[in-house]
Amino acid sequence: MKHNPIIALILIVLLSGCRDEVQPKPKAMLRLEYPKAGYQTSDLGCAYVFDQNKLSTLKENKDCSLVLDYPMMKGSIFLTYKKVDGNIRELLVDAQKLTYEHVVKADNIAPKEYINRDEKVYGMFYEVSGNAASQSQFYVTDSTDHFLTGSLYFYAKPNYDSIFPAAVYLQNDIKRIMESLRWK
Repeated sequence: MKHNPIIALILIVLLSGCRDEVQPKPKAMLRLEYPKAGYQTSDLGCAYVFDQNKLSTLKENKDCSLVLDYPMMKGSIFLTYKKVDGNIRELLVDAQKLTYEHVVKADNIAPKEYINRDEKVYGMFYEVSGNAASQSQFYVTDSTDHFLTGSLYFYAKPNYDSIFPAAVYLQNDIKRIMESLRWK
């Protein structure tokens, strides 16, 4: 029996067409998950107390200014305390100015007012999106005696897509600091 060249050609085409095509894989982001936050009251003999995430390490500076360091996320929350001495307007302007210095690199700065009348804690939380140096800023005050500002910074050059999961986690910690803050 003779082999028909047409049948051979059809078999070659069918067999060579059954392979999967190699396609490039889409770029993916590393999925970062952090443990659920556990809190403890941080009382260092300062004019304020707040709930501190147990994942953070606390470094005390002079005048009750603190650094909450998060080595797992390569970031820190800097807290700066100032006594109000008839200078509330200047303190507010400085806190807002510090936040809006990031407008050059930020895609958006979203302010959120915070009020706790029972504890006399009033302030603003600023969520900064984009490749700004700080992803969050805040201040709280009782308007007469105490003023506390806070800033979130990461150890690396900001790349919003990469630090986003850590930024969200630490923004939640900042909100917890604001909500649990009590003046002495």
